[in-house]
Amino acid sequence: MKVFLADQNVKLAEEAANELNTTAGSTVAWAVEIHAEDWDSQRVGFEAAVKQLGRIDYVLAVAGVYEQPWLPNRVNSATFEKPNLLTLDVNATGQLYTSALAIQQFRRQQPNQHGFRGKIVIVASGAGFYTIPAMPIYCTSKNVAVGFVRSQGKLLIDEQITLNAICPGIMRTAISTGDFHDQAEKKGLLVAPETLVEAFESLLGASKTFAEAVEVLPSGSFIKPRAAYTNDKSRESVEMTIERTLQAKAAALAKAAAAGKA
Repeated sequence: MKVFLADQNVKLAEEAANELNTTAGSTVAWAVEIHAEDWDSQRVGFEAAVKQLGRIDYVLAVAGVYEQPWLPNRVNSATFEKPNLLTLDVNATGQLYTSALAIQQFRRQQPNQHGFRGKIVIVASGAGFYTIPAMPIYCTSKNVAVGFVRSQGKLLIDEQITLNAICPGIMRTAISTGDFHDQAEKKGLLVAPETLVEAFESLLGASKTFAEAVEVLPSGSFIKPRAAYTNDKSRESVEMTIERTLQAKAAALAKAAAAGKA
């Protein structure tokens, strides 16, 4: 593989690229500075990758930040203050930007030897399934990722493009403290990096998995949970809505084609 590393901290990205190049004995990795929440920044970085690599088979949207205080705790304030939505901008909007770039590039490519134009894997979180009260914006951003993958992924498969999400639990990252990680490790709750890599690899190559949010577990395994219906009526209402939206989408595409805009 050849890899383009896009990161806000370009120095660390360059160090990682140099390490890969040294190990390979040739140039197989490049680094570029981007800011995930900025469309133009992502676009310029993606264009650099396309120029260098030509074809791109995998796009991994990994950027993420932790919960930020989103509302000031000033009960006596006489003004309304704009909320801080950086977490949502990076974790949700930023991943949608990355996915938009990937989808547009993949549509220009012919299917590879496995029959796919390209594959997108988004890093979400167990917070996309479970409620964590002290992290409302972080949980919202991860719910966005899970919802996006489960819906958009079902449309993209018809274009030979797969879209999936990886949803790990607690991992040793800069998002939290060493003490928290040490406590989680003692309780057997840490997700091993090797398990995360295996989960990624399960979605690449010839894998036919699409529109799945894969939960990565501390036990060294990963599963693909599906949204369950409360009863037959809720299932039927969802299926009816799906049918209606697909009909509306097909009608809109037909109208655009007739107008020469498709």
